[in-house]
Amino acid sequence: MIKFDVFSRFSGAVQFTSEIEVSDKDLSSVQLGLAVRWAVKNDANLRGANLIGANLSDADLRGANLSGANLRGANLSGANLSGANLSGANLYCANLSGANGINDYVKCIQIERYSITYTADILQIGCKRHLISEWADFDDHRIAEMDGKDALKFWRKYKAWILQTIEMCPAKPTVYVRPEAEI
Repeated sequence: MIKFDVFSRFSGAVQFTSEIEVSDKDLSSVQLGLAVRWAVKNDANLRGANLIGANLSDADLRGANLSGANLRGANLSGANLSGANLSGANLYCANLSGANGINDYVKCIQIERYSITYTADILQIGCKRHLISEWADFDDHRIAEMDGKDALKFWRKYKAWILQTIEMCPAKPTVYVRPEAEI
């Protein structure tokens, strides 16, 4: 067992210290993911935590208060987000593939072979993640580049329905931080 500190996104101060079992070979993303799992089990405060790049795949985050947390680049694939508070959270570049638990901030749909997850700004279909506005503007060539003619057939069939669903059932905004390269 080691003690692992998780810091505040805003002040940089230690927010909580977890006790996790890790090996020397575990990546920092795995250690941070284990610390978050420890925090959920021990009712530690995750609000505003700096969780950049945390590996939270398949994590049970039901009811967790992640408001204001920085989850940029976090792996949330397969995570259960039922009832999680993600208000003000930074989900930019987070992997939401297969995340479940529809809530106000992350919506999930499964159609045929693709899991579809979206936030107020981002739409992820399978492993491809882009701004919703970019998906709406993609031409057939761009879609076919993603996963061949299967993706193009899927997109032609469901594009209007997916975009209409997002419009009719929007996710509440979290925080979208535009990368410096796009500014």
